[in-house]
Amino acid sequence: MRTIRKSPLKFATLPRDYAALCRLHLPRPIRDKIEYENTGEVAAAFAGFETAMNADQTDYFDLLCSLLKDWESSHVKWKKLPAVEIIRHLLNEQGLSGADLSRILGASRNLGPMLLRGEREITAAHARTLGAHFGLPAGLFIE
Repeated sequence: MRTIRKSPLKFATLPRDYAALCRLHLPRPIRDKIEYENTGEVAAAFAGFETAMNADQTDYFDLLCSLLKDWESSHVKWKKLPAVEIIRHLLNEQGLSGADLSRILGASRNLGPMLLRGEREITAAHARTLGAHFGLPAGLFIE
């Protein structure tokens, strides 16, 4: 059954103990889109507050994330972005430039900007280095 809330959940109003969190939303395997949305709504209230959570809240949040990930792996088709778009996004998120990309790759100063302009191809070695640096699978950087 769909849960209808008048306003989104806020971290400050969430219970601090595991049993009370389970009374708010009992974690169970997700079987349909409505359960996915309900679980996602509760998980979203925790997002960004990882350092403020106690052990019970962390365990509960981790379980919700696992349930969401399991559902997404079999029901959500993610669009594969071009590797250069992923790199641009990651650089922007960290306030880095094309020259910084060159330093990450341990290459000449011109390589980063050339990769971003599409003048050079990303090699397997580049993909492994980028994956290690950003903590992501190297396959994201290979087209």
